[in-house]
Parts: sequence; structure tokens; C-alpha cells
Amino acid sequence: MWRKIPIPSSKISPYRIVIVLRLFILAFFLRFRILTPANDAYPLWLISVICETWFAFSWILDQFPKWCPTTRETYLDRLSMRFEREGEPNRLAPVDVYVSTVDPLKEPPIITANTVLSILAVDYPVDKVSCYVSDDGASMLLFDTLSETAEFARVWVPFCKKYSVEPRAPEFYFSQKIDYLKDKVLPTFVKDRRAMKREYEEFKVRINALVAKAQKKPEDGWVMQDGTPWPGNNTRDHPGMIQVYLGSEGALDVEGKELPRLVYVSREKRPGYQHHKKAGAMNAMVRVSAVLTNAPFMLNLDCDHYINNSKAIREAMCFLMDPQFGKKLCYVQFPQRFDGIDRHDRYANRNIVFFDINMKGLDGIQGPVYVGTGCVFNRPALYGYDPPVSEKRPKMTCDCWPSWCCCCCGGSRKSKSKKKGERSLLGRLYPKKKKMMGKSYMKKGSEPMFELEDIEEGLEGYDELEKSSLMSQKNFEKRFGQSPVFIASTLMEDGGLPEGTNQASLIKEAIHVISCGYEEKTEWGKEIGWIYGSVTEDILTGFKMHCRGWKSVYCMPKRAAFKGSAPINLSDRLHQVLRWALGSVEIFLSRHCPLWYAYGGKLKWLERLAYINTIVYPFTSIPLLAYCTIPAVCLLTGKFIIPTLTNLASVYFMALFLSIIVTGVLELRWSGVSIEDWWRNEQFWVIGGVSAHLFAVFQGLLKVLAGVDTNFTVTSKAAEDAEFGELYLFKWTTLLIPPTTLIIMNMVGVVAGVSDAINNGYGSWGPLFGKLFFAFWVIVHLYPFLKGLMGRQNRTPTIVVLWSVLLASIFSLIWVRIDPFLPKQSGPTLKQCGVEC
Repeated sequence: MWRKIPIPSSKISPYRIVIVLRLFILAFFLRFRILTPANDAYPLWLISVICETWFAFSWILDQFPKWCPTTRETYLDRLSMRFEREGEPNRLAPVDVYVSTVDPLKEPPIITANTVLSILAVDYPVDKVSCYVSDDGASMLLFDTLSETAEFARVWVPFCKKYSVEPRAPEFYFSQKIDYLKDKVLPTFVKDRRAMKREYEEFKVRINALVAKAQKKPEDGWVMQDGTPWPGNNTRDHPGMIQVYLGSEGALDVEGKELPRLVYVSREKRPGYQHHKKAGAMNAMVRVSAVLTNAPFMLNLDCDHYINNSKAIREAMCFLMDPQFGKKLCYVQFPQRFDGIDRHDRYANRNIVFFDINMKGLDGIQGPVYVGTGCVFNRPALYGYDPPVSEKRPKMTCDCWPSWCCCCCGGSRKSKSKKKGERSLLGRLYPKKKKMMGKSYMKKGSEPMFELEDIEEGLEGYDELEKSSLMSQKNFEKRFGQSPVFIASTLMEDGGLPEGTNQASLIKEAIHVISCGYEEKTEWGKEIGWIYGSVTEDILTGFKMHCRGWKSVYCMPKRAAFKGSAPINLSDRLHQVLRWALGSVEIFLSRHCPLWYAYGGKLKWLERLAYINTIVYPFTSIPLLAYCTIPAVCLLTGKFIIPTLTNLASVYFMALFLSIIVTGVLELRWSGVSIEDWWRNEQFWVIGGVSAHLFAVFQGLLKVLAGVDTNFTVTSKAAEDAEFGELYLFKWTTLLIPPTTLIIMNMVGVVAGVSDAINNGYGSWGPLFGKLFFAFWVIVHLYPFLKGLMGRQNRTPTIVVLWSVLLASIFSLIWVRIDPFLPKQSGPTLKQCGVEC
């Protein structure tokens, strides 16, 4: 159902050779820099060497996980031939889809509604899709929005499936600037499309009316249609809420066909209980879905990421339902793609280099990291289970050989394999489950493998090892929580619910598993589900799975599977990057740091390097800030980090410079990334490094070491603003001060350096060239920031300019007035001895 497509050796072999050459060149360059100090500017030289050494270390962490890049290709027709045969029941696996929201005023309801509609209209059997929407803000606005969305889905879903339209999010379908009549041969299409667009416009009017109403909250709180107060009036103190809108017992579409299940979930919140933000909300949805539907696979989407390719779930199933390979997969990660970004992608919102280069490299090792959205999970992997151990036949039997031969011929390996087969982590039984008792294994996922109350009755006739294995099942309550229904669902090998379950009782149990105290004294957030301890819970969650030995897969279909919205405004973009970097710092300072966690486990060393890179990259901001300051200091003081530019020094610099260029060119060659995307990524690496990453380091240290909490801000999603309207909108943030100061300092330094060269004659232009090149390197990398700073109408906040000019002026004057590199005069001065001295 899929195949791995290796990168041609004509592209990958030169790339690897240049990487090795660059490593040697870097070693010789650093040796040269260390052995040739600048005596007249020793502090500058020392700082620059430390920075260059750190840059070399960070390059190694980033480069070597890209040693074996891989691409994969899926075959949807083979998936259908295998699991959707004519005349037989559809055997595709059920999927639960999770959509997470926090604040409907910052995440416009119309965007969430479009995401939900794209899920309900997905090209997958309707009885095998369930959509769960988590409302972590307990908003009546979202509750009413989903009610309207469920009603509109009755006409939208049949339209999508009848005409096979793409994408199936109406806002983005109707806004496409393409020939919508292409490949549409049915004569009724134009008429139906026009009617559907009118229906959607009316739907938007109703949603906008709800938003306008939500802006004016009554003093006594919101009241529902039946006159009862809305339970979520106090967002920090409210009961759990679940509402099922669609499904097998819900409304049918206009053609009388069943629609996928749509469930609203708002977990209970009470004062004094830690709710763990998004990670806690995701774990609540995992438990609710396990009780209500218990699909073996789960798709996680942000509220602003709609399904752009209606066959996206089928793409993931090509891997997850593979009879051999699929059992070892913890998740299938799709790349993030975005709408509404300007053509030049000024602030590298698309992040093409990461998604099209780094992630392909990881796919050739143990799999890509989890990036928080657009990911289809294998449920047992989220429950903290180990991947199943495949049994290998021993090469020889030992019936007629001495006992010592077992060590060489596989006897000990067989024994070890047997023990692993008998009991994996948490007592999840794989090969031996049929031997346990008559009802210990499932038939097509219809029954639990065994019932908890039957464990003690089946203990007769088993040795102590088997007794302890069976009795360990009682520890499930300590691990998963006090819910027999949920515990039973974890034992369903192929998902599904036990026979004879009652929908009303399941809803009651689902309310129980989202109570605020349910996770107390359990392993939720520690070993199970989304892992707590960082605002970037996605990195931690994927890391734990890989440490247990699971593999992941990177799926890149020709048509992007999912698309979302990105913050094209500079201030919002920097705050987004700040949140990611802060999460990395939190992981670095936790027990889950890849530098020391899970050694001796099943994490491959190149995969570990990649995870180390994801948590140490914010610390590069400190040497980067220092390195970007050095050019201005050199130009203002007349000193330089290299004593004299000899021929040998020129060779080292040219060799390093060429190796960097050739590595980049060959990387773009095998990945297909454009040079413009690569350059934007390089520029924003500097912009983010001297601003958001720097603040993240200090905020992370304050949060972990001093207990000063820093709340992350939800990134605002654009609704119906003018195209690129926010691109030129500038908002005040302290993140703007460091890069603005750097730009002013380097510009002042360039002017001062050129003026000094003119005043001192043309003989001083030679040494000046290196300093000017250094300064222009900084300015060119910060150019998108400078352009964004000025905006369309020069609306830069005055406070940013004042602070930056003040800091740059003070720094420049100090260096000009007090030259720390000027040698102390030991002889008499002119004033003391006069002309005759």
C-alpha cells in the first residue's frame, strides 16, 4: 500500500561528501582561530571564538539527522482493494478526529466551523468517523456555532460527495481563484453550486450574529434556549459538558443518509486543580472518545487546520493498516501547509526548510517529530504501551544438543523473546493472550480481551509468574483512573465498544472521565497521553513514544492533506516563535531532556541528536546576539577579531564559505526547496534568534528555577480581513527592541567605519572590508525585520524607536569614549614633559 522512494545516489552522495568535507574544514578553521588570538582585541577575539564553536556544535546537531532523507509514496487503490471489496463489509479502521479550541474570540468560530465541516465531509465511511471538538473556554458561542454547523452539514456534506469538490471547507472552496467548472461534467453542478454558496452566505450571517451577541455578555451570565443558565458562565469553575449533535442516532442529511458523529466536549474545571492547558484538553478527549467510540486511530487537528485533501485519512491508513509495518507505528505525521501568506513569505511562516528537509531526514531514521497538528495516532502508543515484539524463529533447536549450545544457537534468545511475548508494558498481552482463558482474545474488536472481574476466577492452574501477570491488571485503575468502562476500552485490541453498551450510560461515564480530579494519582500526562511539563507538549509526547521503540512516518501526498492559517503579522509571529522556544527551554530543564533521558532505551542516536537540537536551539540566541554585536564594536573601535588577514586565513575563510554554499545548494537539490524559501528561513533564524529565542531562554529560566510563570498567548487567527491586511499591522512588544538596536548599531558602525577610512586615507580601506562585510551580513539578515518595522505607513511604535536609539547611542558612546582595547601608556605624557621631552 506504500513504498519508500530513496533519494538518487547522484544527489545524495555528493551531499554527504560535502558534509564530511565541511566538518574537516570547520575543525581546521576553529583550530586556526584558537591559535591566532588578536592581542589588541583579546576580549572580542575570545567572544567570537566561543560563538563560532557553539555555531559549529549546533550545525552538527542540525546537519547529521539529515544524513538519510526519505520520501514515501502511497497507493490508495491498493488500500481500497484490500479493505473495501465489493459485496463485503467495509473493513477500514474507524478514526476519531480531535479539534482543540481555547478562546472563540481569538479563534473565530467561522474558522472552527470550516474545520469541522471539512472533517464531516471527508472521503471515508461515515460510520467510521467521529469528530470531537474540545472547548477549553466553556464558551456558549462555540456550543451554538456547532449546533449551526451540524445543521449546515446536512446540505454541505452531500454536495461535496456528489461532486467530489476540493477542499471541503466551504470558506476556502468558494474563495478559490480557479476554474471551478473544470472536470465537472454534471449539468446540475453550476445550479447546485450557486445554491450552496447562497446557503453558506446565510450560514455565515448566522455565525456572525452569534459572534456579535457574544460581545455583549449579560450581567447574570448566558442563558440557554430552555431558560437554564449556561454551565460555563464561570470559565474557571464549571462542570464537564458533552453534547452529541450528529451520528447514528442524530439527524440525517438532506438525502436521508447518515452523517459522521459530532461531539462537543468541555472538561470540568474547578479552582485548585491544574488543567495543563492544551495537553490536558487532548487527554480529556482521548478518554471521552475511548468511552463513546474507541476508534483505534486518532487524528489531531488545530481549530484553524482544515482538511484540504479529502483522502488524507486514507493516506494515513496506507501505513497504519499495513499488516506488518503498521503495528510498529505510533503516528503518521503530515506537513503543515498554510493559506493567506504573502507571496514572498517575509517571516518564513511556511517553514518549508523544516517540513521539506529536516522532517524527510528524520523519516529515514526513526521517524519525524510530532508537531502538534495534522497527525494520525495509533491509540495503544498513546496509552504508553511498548510496540509489539515480533517473534523470530530460532536457527536451531536444542533437543539433541548439549545445554551450552543454547547460548550460541538461539536458545537464550528464544527464552528472552518468550518473556517479552508473555507480557509487554502494562501487561498488554500480545502472543500469549489466547492461552490465558477462553474469552481472553477479541473477535473483530467486539469484546474486551478479558474482564477485570474475571481475573481472580481464572488463576487456578497457573504458576506464580502467570498469576502475577494476571493480577497486574488490577493496577490499571492506578494507571488509567477509576473508570471500568475506559479500562475495558484499553484492552480492545482493534478498538470498538463491548456489545450491549447503552448510549445514555456511556455519556454519563464520559462525563466522569473528564472530571477535574480524574487524573489524580494516575499516570496521565506522565506516561500516558499527551505529556505534561511544557507548553510544547507535542515534542514531549512524540519523544516518549520514540524512546519506547515506536516508529513514526512522514506522509507528503501531492495535494496537501491539511492547511491552516499562520500569523503573518511580525509581532504575532514572534510571539508564536517565543512560545515554541519557551517549550524547548522547559524540556531542556526537565527530567525529559534528551541529553540524559532514556539512555539504554530504543531511541536511535541520530534521532536523539534531532531531539537535542529541538531543545537547545533557543540557547543559540546568546552567541548569536553577541556575534551580531561584534561588527558594530569593531567598526566603532577600529579593532578586529582577526589580528592580520594572511593568505592562510583567507584560504580558511574561503573554504568554509564555499562549503556552506555548496552544502546549501546540494540540500536544495535533493529536497526540491527553492532558494527563496531557504533564504527567508536563514533570515528569520537570525530575526527570531536575537528576539524571541533570547526572551524564551530568560523566561524559561525564570519559570523553572524561580517559579515565575509565563502564560502563553493564543495566536490570533484571521477571519475575513483583507488579504495580507495584518502583514503591515505593527503591535508593540518588547521582542522588537533587541533586533532594532542591532540594526541601528550596525548602521552607525558602517557610517563611522567609512568616515574613519576616508579621514585616514585610502590605505585603511583594506582592513575595513572585512568589518563592513561582517556588518552587512547582519543588516541583510535583519532586512525583513527592518521592512516590517517601517510598515506600509511608517507606523513603527515610537517607544520602540526611542528605546532602540537610546540603547544603541549609549553603547556606541561608551565604546568610543572608553576604548578597552587601547594599551595603557606607561611613559610620560606630552603635558608633563613639554616639547623638550
